[in-house]
Amino acid sequence: MGYSVGQVSAFAGVTVRTLHHYDKAGLLSPSDRSRAGYRLYGEADLVRLQQILFYRELGFPLDEIATILEDPQVNALERLRDRQRQLTEEIARLQRLAEVAERAIEVQRTGVSLTPQERFEVFCEVAFDLSYATEAELKWAGSEGRRGAMARAAAHTKEDWRRLMEEAAAWRAELLAAFDDGEPGDGGRAMDLAEEHRLHIARWFTACPPAMHVRIADDFVADPRAFALVVPPSQQRPGLAAYLCRAVHANAARHADGGPEPEEHP
Repeated sequence: MGYSVGQVSAFAGVTVRTLHHYDKAGLLSPSDRSRAGYRLYGEADLVRLQQILFYRELGFPLDEIATILEDPQVNALERLRDRQRQLTEEIARLQRLAEVAERAIEVQRTGVSLTPQERFEVFCEVAFDLSYATEAELKWAGSEGRRGAMARAAAHTKEDWRRLMEEAAAWRAELLAAFDDGEPGDGGRAMDLAEEHRLHIARWFTACPPAMHVRIADDFVADPRAFALVVPPSQQRPGLAAYLCRAVHANAARHADGGPEPEEHP
C-alpha cells in the first residue's frame, strides 16, 4: 500500500513543501506509483522519513543526515555522540544565560538601583526569586511597611548595599557556626543572632517588631525561596531554616511585654 504526499504530510506532521524539498534534495523520494502513475510513499519510505525527522529534531543538517542514512552502522553512533556533547554544552550555555536573565529581572524587581555588573558584584550568591518577589508584591501591596522597605532599598547606593551584604555575611557566618556547634535554637546565642537579624532589617529596610520578625521567619520554613534570601543554597544545611525560625520565635517571646504587635510586613 502506498501513500500520497498529502497523506504523508497529514500523519507525519510535515508540510507538503518539506516533502517536496526532501525529494528534490535526493534525501527521500517516493518509491511507489499508483495505477494512474502518481508517485506514492511505501513502507520503507516512511521508515526513512521517520529517521530523517528524528535526526532533524536533534539539529542535524540535511547533508549530514544523508551521510548517516547511507551507512547508519558506520556513521550514526559516533555522530550521535558528538551531537549529544554539543547539545549538552548548548543546554549548559542556555541555562547560564537563563540564570543571568532571571537574576537581572529578579534583582530589578527588588527596586535595587545598581547596574547589572554592580548587582552581581554586590549580591554574589544571594538570589532574588522572581516568583517569590512577585507573590510578595501582590500579598503585601497595601502594606505601608513593605512600601517603605522598597523605597529605602531603591535609595541605597552601591556602597550601602556592599555594607549591608558584608554585615549579612558576617551574621550568616555566626549563624552557621552556632548551628554547626549544636547550640540550641532557643538558647541565648541563637536568640541573640535572631535579634541581630531583626535589627538588620530595621536598620536597612523597615521597622521590624518581634511579631513581624516571627512572620518573616515562618516564611523561611514554608518557602525555600524566602530562606535563600538569607542563606544561599550552597551554604544551607538540613534543618537550618527551622533552627533560625525557632530562634526568632524564642527571641520574640523574650521581647514579649504583653501588648499586641502591629500587623505589618516589610
